[in-house]
Amino acid sequence: MPARARLSILFFAALLPLSLLAQTAPQSPAQPPIVLHAAHFLNVEKGTLVSPGEILIKGNRIAAVGTTVPHPPGARVIDLGPLTLMPGLIDAHVHLFLHPAPDENLQTVDESVPERTITATLQARDDLLAGFTAERDMGTEGAGSADTAVRDAINSGEIPGPRLRITGNAISITGGHEDALGFNPALHIPGNATYADSTDQLIHVIRTQVKQGADMIKIYQTGHDRMVNGMLVAPYQYTEAQLAAAVAEAHRLGTKVGVHCTTEPAALYAAQAGVASIDHALYLSAETEALMKQKQIYAVPTLTIFEYFASHAPNAAAAAREQAFFDFHTAQFRKQVAAGVPMAVGSDVGPFPHGTQAREFVLMNKYGMPAADVLRADLINGARLLMWQDQIGQLKPGFYADIIAVDGDPLADISAVTRVRFVMKNGVIYKSQDNTQPEGALP
Repeated sequence: MPARARLSILFFAALLPLSLLAQTAPQSPAQPPIVLHAAHFLNVEKGTLVSPGEILIKGNRIAAVGTTVPHPPGARVIDLGPLTLMPGLIDAHVHLFLHPAPDENLQTVDESVPERTITATLQARDDLLAGFTAERDMGTEGAGSADTAVRDAINSGEIPGPRLRITGNAISITGGHEDALGFNPALHIPGNATYADSTDQLIHVIRTQVKQGADMIKIYQTGHDRMVNGMLVAPYQYTEAQLAAAVAEAHRLGTKVGVHCTTEPAALYAAQAGVASIDHALYLSAETEALMKQKQIYAVPTLTIFEYFASHAPNAAAAAREQAFFDFHTAQFRKQVAAGVPMAVGSDVGPFPHGTQAREFVLMNKYGMPAADVLRADLINGARLLMWQDQIGQLKPGFYADIIAVDGDPLADISAVTRVRFVMKNGVIYKSQDNTQPEGALP
């Protein structure tokens, strides 16, 4: 489809939520309280279900949780029957500005930033309706700080979407990851990252990105990945000293650094520098695993993207190559779980369809992590990683009313998180199975 035709379709599709602006605005404390009733609710910390489950919401906060809660006069009671209430899901590694395409690099060249921004708003809605009420957008791939506009529109209630921590463009070296490699160099095709080749440049880029509205910082720490004699090989991009300077500057500005990092010695340098997360983490040495456990640095495994690439490869040779990456990754993930490496849940959604990334929970469970631990990794560790600890990720009084209801028991069958029947974010209902029209739903 021509880019102009696709832009027109996206533009008119994006207009759909605009008729609901008044409805998607955050609830005020003056609105009637809501009582949610269901067969169960999830105690994330203990890894248990409580039956039955009730939650009292006043404004945009949880006021009470238990087998029964006060029903204030005039409260709206929503009976969700056999469903299980749980906190809204967290995806700690998304790409709102990417969509499935044969060549990720070309979509960022072919499509304008306004077109990609419209795409991002639609995909933010899809993620929210799938139960993801908070996300970390790990790079706009050439769209610069456009994600600030999406985040701010969500925060103001203009469009539906998750709470967002955003990074803007990822930071990389010249000739490194996302530097438009393989194109005619005479055309000077721009890369999808922001360049920084020295410590001073790293600090300058971090300051610029925070000035432009970034909540967090993403750095590419490894380059092109290859399997050599059964081992993953990739060059590191920054030294431990350079990363340490970046982490120190981010901390000075009140934020954190997460790195794209697949193997060693890059992962060790990142752990020594004190980054907040090592994303993808296909291979970690025993020394790095111990250091991550000591410092509580989260691995964000993103298993789903590797499975997707293996099952959607363009030819048999590519499928074999991608399957080798996935098999290596899952084997190493089992070792990391056994070693006690702290985990958060992130899918790398974007190159595969938004709204389907709850598959990550299923894969983490399938390859060695108990369901209760996967849920804690997502909801408790994810909240800490996104700097929203004590605000999201648990059903507790005072926390934001980011609540979903799923069909089934996620502790007995983690795939229940792929069957989200009810979504509330910030006290506003976006998806419901009862007979009332959700306040934030699309027509």
